[in-house]
Amino acid sequence: MTARRTLWWLVLAAGISCATPHALEPPSEAWSGPGSAGVAVAAMPDEGHLAEMRQLTFGGENAEAYWSFDGAQLVLQSRVPPVACDRIYRMDLRTDARVNVADSPPTKIAVSNGKGATTCSYFLPGNQEVIFASTHLGGDGCPPRPDRSQGYVWAIYDSYDIYRAKVDGSGMRRLTETPGYDAEGTVCAKDGSIVFTSVRDGDLDLYRMDSDGKNVKRLTSTPGYDGGAFFNADCSKIVWRASRPAAGKELDDYKALLAQGLVRPSNLELYVANADGSEPMQITYLNAAAFAPFWHPSQKRILFSTNYGDPQGREFDIWAVNVDGSNLERITYAKGFDGFPMFSPDGRHLAFSSNRTTPAGSHDTNVFVARWVEEAARGTTAAGARDDMASAADRLISDVRWLADPAREGRGVGTAGLMAAGEYIERRFRVLGLVPAGELDGYRQGFSVTTGVKIEAGTALTMAGVAVARDAMTPVGYSASGEVKADLVFAGYGISAKEIGVDDYGKLNVKGRIVVVRRFVPEAPGAADATKFADRDAQRRYGDIRYKAWTAREKGARALIVVDQPLPPKPLPADWKPPAEATLPSLQSDSYADVGIPVVVVKRDAAAGVLGALTAPGKRAPVRAELTVTLTATKHDAFNVVGRLGAGAPAGKRLPGVVVLGAHYDHLGMGGRSSLTPEKNEPHLGADDNASGTAALLETARLLAARRAELKRDVLFIAFSGEETGVLGSSYYTKSPTRGTKITDVIAMLNMDMVGRMRDNRVTLLGGASAEEWQGLAEAACARSRISCIISGEGFGPSDQMPFYAAGVPVVQFFTGAHADYHKPSDDAAKINAAGAAQVAEAAAEMAREVDLRESRLTLHKVAAPAPRGDMRSFNASLGTVPDYAGPPGGAKGVLLAGVRPGGGADKGGLRRGDILVKLGDHQIGSVEELMYVLNASKPGETVSAVALREGKEIKLEVTFQESHRDAHRDSQRETQHPR
Repeated sequence: MTARRTLWWLVLAAGISCATPHALEPPSEAWSGPGSAGVAVAAMPDEGHLAEMRQLTFGGENAEAYWSFDGAQLVLQSRVPPVACDRIYRMDLRTDARVNVADSPPTKIAVSNGKGATTCSYFLPGNQEVIFASTHLGGDGCPPRPDRSQGYVWAIYDSYDIYRAKVDGSGMRRLTETPGYDAEGTVCAKDGSIVFTSVRDGDLDLYRMDSDGKNVKRLTSTPGYDGGAFFNADCSKIVWRASRPAAGKELDDYKALLAQGLVRPSNLELYVANADGSEPMQITYLNAAAFAPFWHPSQKRILFSTNYGDPQGREFDIWAVNVDGSNLERITYAKGFDGFPMFSPDGRHLAFSSNRTTPAGSHDTNVFVARWVEEAARGTTAAGARDDMASAADRLISDVRWLADPAREGRGVGTAGLMAAGEYIERRFRVLGLVPAGELDGYRQGFSVTTGVKIEAGTALTMAGVAVARDAMTPVGYSASGEVKADLVFAGYGISAKEIGVDDYGKLNVKGRIVVVRRFVPEAPGAADATKFADRDAQRRYGDIRYKAWTAREKGARALIVVDQPLPPKPLPADWKPPAEATLPSLQSDSYADVGIPVVVVKRDAAAGVLGALTAPGKRAPVRAELTVTLTATKHDAFNVVGRLGAGAPAGKRLPGVVVLGAHYDHLGMGGRSSLTPEKNEPHLGADDNASGTAALLETARLLAARRAELKRDVLFIAFSGEETGVLGSSYYTKSPTRGTKITDVIAMLNMDMVGRMRDNRVTLLGGASAEEWQGLAEAACARSRISCIISGEGFGPSDQMPFYAAGVPVVQFFTGAHADYHKPSDDAAKINAAGAAQVAEAAAEMAREVDLRESRLTLHKVAAPAPRGDMRSFNASLGTVPDYAGPPGGAKGVLLAGVRPGGGADKGGLRRGDILVKLGDHQIGSVEELMYVLNASKPGETVSAVALREGKEIKLEVTFQESHRDAHRDSQRETQHPR
């Protein structure tokens, strides 16, 4: 293909000395591949994957030889002087037996008509037709060569269009007719659809069309060149090469060249995505020219050509890499150029182009075929050595695989798998040179986690001598156990908030008594103080039962009884009925200590008589109650793993304070309440959440240890446990730092949570508003790490950075976005973008180093803490969406859906993963934050029209908001915040 082919021409045009030709073996043996063709050629000593190599063309420029779907033919482009333009040919390997190099090269059968320039040929299913790109409608001659006064550039000829023809060249018909460049087409084996590159929308992007040219769909939209795409075997994925010029001068230069029909190809990386272009994932960060990628028969690996192995950038060889960016391996070692690898359909043979046998001083490039040897000795790694030198992506995916192995039991609190994971991290810290910084001269900082609460026999309530039925009352999870016999006293809604002018306790004396309060907050129109609680944050904050219990305890009460008996409106309508009673809260283990007094919630009917007596006007006799609560908590030991990297700067140049990098290593175990597939009792592997963050933490430790001599402050690396049960490990650490460290010593905390699914080379930095310096630090670090960073949000968020921010520490959290496997068993290591996670680790290490070297602390920006979970009659409405925090492609407006919760409003209404939600009812949705505002302002049960973009087309659906109940509160957080 034109742009791809010119890359190897760069090698020849640069005057590089080509390889000395190898002696060609006599054609005494027929090739036992698909037919018999060519002349035997010896592979280079290190080319262990290539056997029985044979040369198929002899002289001229022959490249991009691609197999027919039956493996019997090759279609290629060729130019043999004095012909000036590339022409499309095919070779039938079944008829070309042993040949004589000089007299009888394998027959090349012309396909294109010889007019203009042609490129990018590929068979269609059935092997009777091919596609290719041609400029012949722009003129019979060759297009003018590009203007090289602007450096090495490719010409993007606007006369290129894609054509379809029979294998003999007859019946040629045009498939693309839009103005501008259309080329680089390849074909899906299943349906004959074509993926190609076009400039039709103003940039060089990928498109897909039917084999007849109809139903064109755009697949990429990020500024930069996208081209040379290939489908995998089942056409579910594509791989391609792309440039991503940075905003500013790079992007301006790219656009200026493109306006002239030119593009500069010096830096191309490989991407993999779903066949519809969704979830694009950069898999190389070579900072070189990588091109012509093709799928390995396993579909888990990519072969491609690059000049990465040559410091001068002139030698091109074939390399291989896993689709997650790990296991980078050099395949060819011949001098000069090797490229355009393509496996035969059966995976047994590799066709490629090379000038390995070209005499010095010549510029011939020929087509070769070799038998592929899978179990060959390992070639060169990215580090330039053998197996003992792994890349960052290799190290990272190795750690993720171990942590997310089913043998770890989902790393749930209390499992042997979580214990083993902690021990694994200890060993890795030791190998990385981190000094133990936990308790008792070790790495561990232990704490206890409550994982369950059971109501024991004897729990009972009697009021005014009448026993309350057991099913009419329940303790809450944070209730203290104990027995209380005391008089009852009524305290309204149990709110004492002078900041808003509400004090239900007033002059009440509740010391030594059992306090009875109404549930929630005043809500009926005209009810006392109702207007002060119109805001949902106020409803959460002051309606929270735990907050009511704390207030009662502080006033001296010995126990608290809560009843859903709302105040009526004023004036009272004749037909008024109280709202339906809320269900009793479920008994959930509370991660924090009990509130210090027994707390129960009682049904309305069971408390009606007593409540009436307590609220009757005038003097009344005391009402006695007896309350016994006996709860048994199931507790498990857990521990954080804490290691210290000491500053290497001389004592006189060291600075006070420490920098903390953290990630949590626990997950959901076998599932349970927080699972999005709670019916599945199987290991929830948590490869992204958060084996990826833990692996990235280990990589940051390695990177910073290598630069220890520069550090002016110590750096603490903390792998937290108990995050999934309420950020317990990080909360415990901030309250009880180890080894003499005070929380005030921590000058910044960088958290890595879910960094394993980077798409479109973007990572979100949550908490970026917690210090004004984060923006500049992140931009610089991300640019050096060649990733795009989106800075957003204040420091509160449901992950391990939150307790540090609450303690006055500037924080930032690296996050690559939600996805459909979140909190499901399917979150496995096979879906991890190891190369992307390694770049995140590099950026985090770079930011930590810059903070470490600063003479002054970061400027903390504090905001008020968010309202507690609260206890509301109706939480904010929910649709059951899982936003992709990387956002829509190209930074477009809207909320990209990484998934929808089964049975949720979005699911029932027809929304699905990949949709871009742009409107709900009358509200435009430009971001996740705007979705949050709409959900907060909406009511459960309300049906509205939803507008979304699906595959570039606008769709309208009816969706009904659901109630986000107290038990599902984390799901409402998941919908509008970081999905924890």
